[in-house]
Amino acid sequence: MARIYSNENIPLQVVQELRRLGHDVLTSHEAGKANRGVPDEEVLAFAAAETRILLTQNRRHFLRLHQRRAVAHSGIVVCAYDPDFTGQAKRVDHAISTAGESASQLIRVNRPG
Repeated sequence: MARIYSNENIPLQVVQELRRLGHDVLTSHEAGKANRGVPDEEVLAFAAAETRILLTQNRRHFLRLHQRRAVAHSGIVVCAYDPDFTGQAKRVDHAISTAGESASQLIRVNRPG
């Protein structure tokens, strides 16, 4: 399964479900980086240094970083807020599982409908 770094805007319930599905998820809180105003480039660089796919709801900023190739990364999964935490985690799991090699990829996970 995947190594994931969860940005601080991902609900804990999504993280817990991803872990239940077998993923190794490190949260920004566990890494001591939550509520510190860490710039997005540093968030992405940290995930890359840890060889983890970044999971975030901050779609616009990380899409821009990916397009600029500002930081080499191990993959970025961007998703919108979804109150169906279990469903969102399963969609993230499916997207990562079917994407193949995630390094330098941007993966979008959308709400159904």
